[in-house]
Amino acid sequence: MEIRKVQITGGSSYVITLPKDWAKGQNIQKNDPLGLLSQPDGTLLVTRNITEGQFQREKVFSLADINEPVYLFRLLVGSYISGFTGIRITSKARIPVSMRMVAREFTQMAIGFEVVEETDMTITLKDLLNPAEMPFENTIKRMFVIVKNMQIDAMSALENGGDPGIADDVIKRDNDVDRLNWLIARQTNMILKNAQLSRKMGAPTSKVVNTYIISRIIERIGDHAVRIAENVKKISGSQINKDVLTSIMKANNLAISLFDKSIVSFFNSDLKGSNKNIEQVEKLEELYEKVALLAMKEEPSLAIPLRSIAESIRRSGEYAGDISESIINYLIEEKP
Repeated sequence: MEIRKVQITGGSSYVITLPKDWAKGQNIQKNDPLGLLSQPDGTLLVTRNITEGQFQREKVFSLADINEPVYLFRLLVGSYISGFTGIRITSKARIPVSMRMVAREFTQMAIGFEVVEETDMTITLKDLLNPAEMPFENTIKRMFVIVKNMQIDAMSALENGGDPGIADDVIKRDNDVDRLNWLIARQTNMILKNAQLSRKMGAPTSKVVNTYIISRIIERIGDHAVRIAENVKKISGSQINKDVLTSIMKANNLAISLFDKSIVSFFNSDLKGSNKNIEQVEKLEELYEKVALLAMKEEPSLAIPLRSIAESIRRSGEYAGDISESIINYLIEEKP
């Protein structure tokens, strides 16, 4: 850290000099305008970017270094989440059909990205979405609604004799949850790199990071809804003991209630509500143990999937408790 002394000129203006190496590195010239951004923690940021526009960052991938389509897909997702606004795929020969299909699959998953130019040897993708137009709160609400309904429908599939149609629909919706989670991860990285975007979205970095943590937890709850649906398909058409089914439904209702209350506490900034929610997780553990014991009395072909379903319900409730813990950790800093 460089230490600079503040000087006063004209009796009222505070003046501080800029580090020479930084000024040269940024190509600062006489009379150039600079932006000053005051942060909540008292930090003052100095930036050359004085426009309200989005930072434009392009990532270029050469297919000479990429042999597998799945590897290209992972690189595209990584670029999206890192906050790049443009991606260019290049090749010295005609781009294979498999690689073009990867680019199209990526645009279907990545909110805001579209193919804007395509030739035999290049594919150019651009972000057409203004990140400030997608508030974090709206995305979290959407994720919550999707995942909650996935949980409800997975149980409906179980109640209906392991209905594979309902179960498959639950599994397909997981892509929607992933897309929204990627969007929040992307916006988080963009804000960490661009303080102006943080101010424009009214989202301090501490809140942004906490929101991303919660987004990741919701995505994991969605993963467990998928696991429930997959296990439901394994017992399709089987006769499930009424006591086992009743116990599973009771545990799932509590897990959904915990999920509901954790999200309500998030939007209401409710410390006490979050604490009460965490205390309820122990009750879910007791219900899980009961289900596990009942399930083990069934035939192995039923016992194993039923126990896996109970385990996913337990984990979903625990993740809801994790959301509440994250809310408390954030609010401790924010509330007096």
